[in-house]
Amino acid sequence: MGVFPGKGGQTFISETLTKIKELKKYILENNLDLDIEIDGGINENTAKDVVDAGADILVAGVYILENPKEAIKFLKSL
Repeated sequence: MGVFPGKGGQTFISETLTKIKELKKYILENNLDLDIEIDGGINENTAKDVVDAGADILVAGVYILENPKEAIKFLKSL
């Protein structure tokens, strides 16, 4: 989770990036076939950092609802 569970539209918790990096490292070192999915706080300001940290799947509910066409286009570009 990139936020505290509950309400949509919360601010991404930046410490989550460290957790993603550590998990990605563990997955690669142990040759595991797993995806990392992050839910919460995903938007145009956080998505690239989350992907760069190692996330494979982004859940971006509020961000997509605000401007679906542009949000989806941006997320696909990552």
